[in-house]
Amino acid sequence: MNQPKQPMRSPSPAPEAMVETKDPSLSGLETRINQAGEALLQSFIRVIDQVPGGDAGPQRLAKELGIDKVLASRMLKAIRSPDAMSVVHRVPGPEPMRRVIKASSKLGVNPADIKEAGEAIDRFETLIRTEIGDRSALEAILSTWVPEARREFELRRKQSAFRAMSQLKGAQAEVYAECAIFWPSADGEHIDIVWIKSVFGLQRLRPGMRVKFTSHRAVEEGSGRRTYTLTGEPVDSVDSATLEQYCSTPAPKLEVQHAGEVMHYLLEPGGFGAQSAIDLVTCEVNRGEIPRYIPSSRNRKAWASSDINIPSRRMQFDVLVHKDLYTSGYPELRIYDTTILGQADINDPSREVDQLELLEGIENLGNGITRFGSSHVPRYRAMLGDVCTQLGFDPELLRGYRVSSDYPIYGSQTAMLFATQDRPER
Repeated sequence: MNQPKQPMRSPSPAPEAMVETKDPSLSGLETRINQAGEALLQSFIRVIDQVPGGDAGPQRLAKELGIDKVLASRMLKAIRSPDAMSVVHRVPGPEPMRRVIKASSKLGVNPADIKEAGEAIDRFETLIRTEIGDRSALEAILSTWVPEARREFELRRKQSAFRAMSQLKGAQAEVYAECAIFWPSADGEHIDIVWIKSVFGLQRLRPGMRVKFTSHRAVEEGSGRRTYTLTGEPVDSVDSATLEQYCSTPAPKLEVQHAGEVMHYLLEPGGFGAQSAIDLVTCEVNRGEIPRYIPSSRNRKAWASSDINIPSRRMQFDVLVHKDLYTSGYPELRIYDTTILGQADINDPSREVDQLELLEGIENLGNGITRFGSSHVPRYRAMLGDVCTQLGFDPELLRGYRVSSDYPIYGSQTAMLFATQDRPER
């Protein structure tokens, strides 16, 4: 005979009463999902509370019920959820839950509680089948209301998209990293922008695939683009723009195609498969790239962006800004879908509809090169230090911002926006 024990949670009204309850803050399908979650929560609290060792953890529960530990863990997480929506996100499917109550019925659990739990499962299954479609569609709905569900939903879908695009494009990278350094130009009127582009673990998945990198300038005014290597030579041959000491050996060869404001870098033909994976780092120096002062009355933003044009498992985008530039406020993050209209000009209001609502955010790295480490880009601080030394920049005068993402969406543009500066009064 089971010994009485303290219930896991204070019991609420019976499931039937919960189904009839109307929460004025909810409506329609949201209400029905919430009610289904409450019914599952309350009925399974009663069932699991009567199972010997039900409050001792997933391993003991799995042993008592004769189920696997993963299922036991999911059930315990579900009944310990803070709200009904979280319960719906965490519970396993209807059939695994039926295995739980079938096993529980053999351990002396009250038959009335077993019956109520079975009815709650039936209502949950009917809701999914008749109103939602399947569990995947349910998770998409829950991602709007449950932060945990949204994180998992985004990651899984981005991972699926990565796999599909890798196969379609015939190439993928472990890490896609870009860094933009904003430094005052010598004339005091403009800003130099240094771009460091890195890909690590880049491999072709099929023979004969061409891999392309792109650098794109979008300015409202100014002369033609002036792009140089670290040694001050025009980027006509990008062999000299490759930071060979940070690339795989031998350093990959690139072909450059200059098209107006766009620079295309094409990786030389080569092998395919994991054994042919390469690491590649390039650096562009763009002198006088953008104006330093723009009147606030124009309501414009300065910005830099990273465009994901290679399917990658990880993205890192850093913007390092000289201490005297963009001193007003914290940067803003926007992520755009570029598949139809191409790279977005963030000052173009018509592109607002192309923004993607994702959970990524901007991390403040702090000031000085010692704060700019990376667990994804090898020898990152050393790389930044070498670039700054060759350009005569003091890296301690830089402050940094970073956006990181697992499985960044192919064809997306991640932009950091900065409030522009008025010309100082003399």
